[in-house]
Amino acid sequence: MSGLIGKKIGMTSIFDASGKNIPCTLIQAGPCVVTQVKTMEKDGYDAIQLAFDDKKEKNTTNALKGHFKKANTSPKRVLREFTRFEVGARKSHGEVIDVSVFFEGEYVDVSGVSKGKGFQGVVKRHNFGGVGDRSHGQHNRLRAPGSLGASSWPSRVMKGMKMAGRTGGQKVKMINLQIVKIFPEENLIVVKGSVPGHNGSYLKIERWS
Repeated sequence: MSGLIGKKIGMTSIFDASGKNIPCTLIQAGPCVVTQVKTMEKDGYDAIQLAFDDKKEKNTTNALKGHFKKANTSPKRVLREFTRFEVGARKSHGEVIDVSVFFEGEYVDVSGVSKGKGFQGVVKRHNFGGVGDRSHGQHNRLRAPGSLGASSWPSRVMKGMKMAGRTGGQKVKMINLQIVKIFPEENLIVVKGSVPGHNGSYLKIERWS
């Protein structure tokens, strides 16, 4: 199987064999249910749709109720498609997949939606340095963006200019994160480094290729 849907639990740190303290992220990976198997003949591409995390039936539309009923499972909160498969790793409709698809030491890609930080200035959004010190009576220019560089030509702000604006809330993928520990009883994995999103946000975990 190419991956699982997970939920970010939080960050922690562990010590390796040499005594080095490694920052890590704890993720609940599965169990996930195969709710649809897409094929090249019927859908135009090969994919497996997984569902994760139970939700109340009263909060589920009738269309989705029927979709989950076909897979003989309860309503789920998150649906994701996975298109990369190893040889012989195809799963059947309604099958339950847990954290056993991963093993310690392998590398995975983790994608999710980053934390939304609202409207931010250029120092926080683009790591501008600011003026540095107050000189010539400048009392309010320490975190200002400075000149935009455009005058009589082109008399407009060029596209892509680094300016203040809405920050975060975007899809981010962290690649080549090593799995340092697996707790199969709780469906938990510990990956080295950080992953996008706040605690409790949903993640897509794919085997690195």
